[in-house]
Amino acid sequence: MIKVSEIAKKKVVELMSDDGYNSTTDFVRVGVKSGGCSGLSYDLKFDKEKQDEDKVFEDNGVRIIVDKKSFLYLIGTTLEYSGGLNGAGFVFNNPNANRTCGCGESFSL
Repeated sequence: MIKVSEIAKKKVVELMSDDGYNSTTDFVRVGVKSGGCSGLSYDLKFDKEKQDEDKVFEDNGVRIIVDKKSFLYLIGTTLEYSGGLNGAGFVFNNPNANRTCGCGESFSL
């Protein structure tokens, strides 16, 4: 399960609308890929279609899809949004991460 904070929900709905997506029928695709200063990095984009291997979650009115491989790294993660000093953007609070980089965009297990 991936959770979505209230602030992240508001930003997701706004950005999806700006990009021509419908937050009630389309998805936020969350994934993990190799890279970043800690070894793995988060990937977030909008998607209209679910693939056969995707896991689907809905939290706080946001529909999330995660590929099977990424799901193992993201169990229990909360998607947040921050407008802090390091710049505005989505933040992944991942309880599985042993180490994260300073910007929070990459992690290792």
